[in-house]
Amino acid sequence: MMGILWEDSFTVFLFMTVIIAGGAAFMAGRSLAMKWRPLIQPILYMMLLGLAVRFFHYALFQGDLLSVHFYITDTLVLIGISLLAYRLTRVRQMVTQYPWLYERTGPLTWREIQ
Repeated sequence: MMGILWEDSFTVFLFMTVIIAGGAAFMAGRSLAMKWRPLIQPILYMMLLGLAVRFFHYALFQGDLLSVHFYITDTLVLIGISLLAYRLTRVRQMVTQYPWLYERTGPLTWREIQ
C-alpha cells in the first residue's frame, strides 16, 4: 500500500529510512556538532544521504529511483534527525565546556547565566 511518506510499505520506510539511515543521520549530526561545524553542513550531508537511501529503496525493494517526492520525504526525515542530534550535542557542549556562562534550560536549549 502506497502512502504519502512511504513508497511500498511502512515497514520498509521504517527500517531503511528511519532506523538505518536515521541512525547514520543521528551519528553524522552529532559528529558535526562535536567538531563545531556550521549548521548548513548536516543539511548538505543529509541531501547526499537521501540519494543513497533512494538508491537502496530502488536496489533492494524495487522502488522508483528517480522519485522526487520520495527523495524529498526521505531527505526531510534525515535532516530532521540530523538536526535533532546536532542540537542535542551543541546544548551539551555549551553547558559542559562553558559552565560559568551557560545553563541548560531544556533538552534543546540553554541560556546565559545571569
